[in-house]
Amino acid sequence: METIIYIKNMVCDRCIKVLKTELTGENIKVLDIKLGEITADIQTKKDEQTIQKVVESNGFYIIDGENFKLVEQTKLILINLLNNLPLSTNERLSEILSKEMYHEYSKISKIFSYNEKITIEKYFIKLKIEKAKELIHNRELNFTEISQLLNYSNLTHLSNQFKTETGMSLTEYKTMEKNIRNSLDQIY
Repeated sequence: METIIYIKNMVCDRCIKVLKTELTGENIKVLDIKLGEITADIQTKKDEQTIQKVVESNGFYIIDGENFKLVEQTKLILINLLNNLPLSTNERLSEILSKEMYHEYSKISKIFSYNEKITIEKYFIKLKIEKAKELIHNRELNFTEISQLLNYSNLTHLSNQFKTETGMSLTEYKTMEKNIRNSLDQIY
């Protein structure tokens, strides 16, 4: 039977590849797989147990409950926004989420804040700062270009948020020897 399973902590293409490879290796018929979601042909209870074992052994979790699914879907939409730079300036974040998720933003925001103990806006700022760190570490763009890609009104706005979130300036971060980035599934 075709079943959709929602997965917590799938944040990159590597997550998809790992789960697809391991599930296929366990003879699970994967019909589709994308961030946060596996569609599989599940025939037996053993298939369900195998999927759960593979998912959990790789640091992911099967999501039960509509509110948890909504939270994870919100996170994945926000992460995907930052994977397609420059960040779109046409719509507000609330409009994007409402349209993508077919829910009123007030409901999405309330459920997200309750479950994650952080607002969607604050979470998105944290994601943007992690993306800024990645772009700084790549050393291909200057700070102004990074601020424009991330849709900041100006460099000062990015600088202030970066300092608030990391405790250091953009320049201090750039001159560090090591890359201090947080895994996207560990942002709260």
